[in-house]
Amino acid sequence: MKRIVSAFLALAVSATLVFVFTGWKHGVTAVHAQGGCSLATLTGNYGFTSSGFTTPNHSIKGTEVPFAVVGAGTFDGAGNFSITYTLAIRGGISQGLTTSGTYTVNSDCTGTATFTAGAAAGTTENMVIVSGGAEVFQIITTPSFTGTFDVKKE
Repeated sequence: MKRIVSAFLALAVSATLVFVFTGWKHGVTAVHAQGGCSLATLTGNYGFTSSGFTTPNHSIKGTEVPFAVVGAGTFDGAGNFSITYTLAIRGGISQGLTTSGTYTVNSDCTGTATFTAGAAAGTTENMVIVSGGAEVFQIITTPSFTGTFDVKKE
């Protein structure tokens, strides 16, 4: 009896995984077939959090220290963004920081963000837009950083 239950459970789990992964793949394909994303997918006000590690003075050598960021920003739908944020790093807190930059969006809902002004100038990120622009997942691609962003439409 135990073998029958174990075999049935293994079959059920396998079938579920095949369904989930196949369905997810087809769901993504269907979304892209209906138009995908563009710069205008990111329009309006968003809130975000970020955390990770960085090395002092943006060197790729050295001991990494943790950082955390929370803030709000605006995407203009034409490739520009601006944000105001609070940064916690090595126990210190910096409030009211501002930065701005540009972003690109590919039709497959991936893209990049480049910070061009303020304390974050020079930082770059890769991103994936989900739920029609309601949320954006980002990873910092600047050497000396290991961190992610979760950006949600307000």
